[in-house]
Amino acid sequence: MLTFTNQGTYMVQNYLLEPIVNTLENGGLILFPTDTIWGIGCDATNSLAVARLRQLRELPGEIPLTLLSYSMEQLKFYVTFVHPRVETLLQFHTRPLTIIYDQARNLPDQAAASDGSVAFRIPKDNFCHELLEEFGRPIVATAACIGNNSHPTHFGEISSAVIEGIDLVVKYRQMDKDMAEPSVVARIGEDEELVFIRE
Repeated sequence: MLTFTNQGTYMVQNYLLEPIVNTLENGGLILFPTDTIWGIGCDATNSLAVARLRQLRELPGEIPLTLLSYSMEQLKFYVTFVHPRVETLLQFHTRPLTIIYDQARNLPDQAAASDGSVAFRIPKDNFCHELLEEFGRPIVATAACIGNNSHPTHFGEISSAVIEGIDLVVKYRQMDKDMAEPSVVARIGEDEELVFIRE
């Protein structure tokens, strides 16, 4: 449940977050509305949880997962280098922006691609931000589909195979038919220019 504050923003009630955080802390998988589309999530620092997520999604190890972080300070703990241009882009980019960083750290091998790279996004969405801040660690957020199947555009399109493999389905935005598209994905190229992988 969300409440409207005097500042004109929505705040997530603690009792909504508590079972989600408990599930993540116990190595479980969640199905939740991200700042873009519905995603399968888990504690990005829990190797068993990430391996289970990859198995459910049928994602091979060479494919990087998208991780969500609540702040630039937290992000810097999990990647070896954040180019100054990225910090500027994240402040002013209007669409959700996922950046692929060359080398992960303080994360299990399962959370990174086989070349050591990892993809991070700092969501501006209130629900995601508050969940991440309450949990205190990055959360994997991969599309709620199996293999190469198309991502669901709303909750009603999520397959039973996905739902059956989940420990907790977040009861928020399930009736929302206006979910966003997947995020923009980019990385910093060798010439220090932004290279867009998905726009």
